[in-house]
Amino acid sequence: MTVILPEISRQIRSRDIFAILEKRYSEIGTVWMPMQLEWLNSVYLTFKDYTKFMIIMHLMGKTFDFYSKNFVKLDFEAFFNQNQIEIEKLNIVEISKSLNIPKETTRRKIIELEKLGTIKKFKKKIIIDRNTWPNIKPQDTITRMSRFLSILSKILYTEKILSKSITSDELTRVSKENFSFVWKLYYEMQMPMLLNNKAIIGDLESFHIWGNCIVNQVLNSKKNDNSEMTKEDYLQKYIFSSDIKGINAMSISEITGIPRATVIRKLNRLVRIKFLKVNDKKQYLTTGLHQKKLQEIQKNNLMNLSKFAERIYNLSISI
Repeated sequence: MTVILPEISRQIRSRDIFAILEKRYSEIGTVWMPMQLEWLNSVYLTFKDYTKFMIIMHLMGKTFDFYSKNFVKLDFEAFFNQNQIEIEKLNIVEISKSLNIPKETTRRKIIELEKLGTIKKFKKKIIIDRNTWPNIKPQDTITRMSRFLSILSKILYTEKILSKSITSDELTRVSKENFSFVWKLYYEMQMPMLLNNKAIIGDLESFHIWGNCIVNQVLNSKKNDNSEMTKEDYLQKYIFSSDIKGINAMSISEITGIPRATVIRKLNRLVRIKFLKVNDKKQYLTTGLHQKKLQEIQKNNLMNLSKFAERIYNLSISI
């Protein structure tokens, strides 16, 4: 039997991807940011609680890591044919430190997950029961992710980083055939982003709401503007500018699924800490402040995205 080895000379490197993300952010950001917000919308719709979601994500990430270390690869259907997934022994201190959640909050949320039946104990085994969240199957997330990576691959091809672009269908196929490994990589990308975003604003509901204000500004301002610009100019023009149409609390609630009363409370706080301001039409928009902090967080997020894209592209061109 002939074994076809991957060509080392064809491998894609994250530093090259990162350079292109920075260089052509005006094209990429308009796709990337809405995709991330759609993922957050789906997370909130399913879990209604970001802390519980992050605990589940952390525990599942450890299981995916165990599979990878032991050369276990499950495709999409094989993984989701199992309604119960074994996880490692719960370590409240470790979870608390990893997720930057107070220890008592971590303990309380785990107890709530046990009462829901999501976390179950059978003798020496600890199980996550997916039946308690039937909508957790990430079909739409894979579709959105594959579409984004396909668009990015076309840009990388024009920049001579990739030898050819990769279709969305091909990326979906690769992701589903290698699901347990790809989702390990996906969680390794998303978890630091969630922690970064939480750290800068204080909680993920507030970031989710603030992020929707950002995406509203970008989509409303850029729809008739296809001009190329540096990332710095893009951020200044579409995110930090004050001359942009805002969005009201009702629309944010409808988009995110977060109750309107919670949205209003979080908006008031975001105004107090000067991440948002409100105009005379009761529309919320960014203030243009905190630019240094936000740019540093965004740089870290793009580096994590670059590492994820590197692994998926190299996986795609090697099989």
